[in-house]
Amino acid sequence: NQALVNRLQDAGVTLIGTQSIASTEGVLKGKTVVITGTLPTLSREEAKAKIQAAGGKVTSAISGKTDYLLVGADAGSKLAKAEKLGVAQLSEAALLNLLSE
Repeated sequence: NQALVNRLQDAGVTLIGTQSIASTEGVLKGKTVVITGTLPTLSREEAKAKIQAAGGKVTSAISGKTDYLLVGADAGSKLAKAEKLGVAQLSEAALLNLLSE
């Protein structure tokens, strides 16, 4: 089922209620991700769904508990705060590469 959902999302289908299909396993299990800026190819909802499908949690604010900042173009104050806190930064390409492992 999860593979089908991923294929549908990759094809551009937007699912309603994607939080209910979030995986508890995956490369991002137990990790918290914040998204900032405009991503090159993914919408925020698509990125959020991919992160959740990999077991990650998406939040809106940077804190000391944030594991990754997904950085797009025109990132603002979240990027500065992440740098100050030493939060790892990912580009969209790096996220997709991480999720394909």
